[in-house]
Amino acid sequence: MDAVLPLDHMTTEEKLRAMDALWADLSRNADTYESPAWHRDVLRERDRRITEGREPSANWEEAKRRLRERLL
Repeated sequence: MDAVLPLDHMTTEEKLRAMDALWADLSRNADTYESPAWHRDVLRERDRRITEGREPSANWEEAKRRLRERLL
């Protein structure tokens, strides 16, 4: 099934809510998905940069709040 969203007609807030709903649904079964190798590599590199103090980090709720402030 191909889901089609009217992205051209959705506000940024509507798009963010749709992403939140998709993420919540996917997260319920996260243990059934296998991340691709490139994703593991990206996470390891970011973790290394954070450990070295070269990249700031934020928890997910804080990151979403900041994105919403910038986009809305």
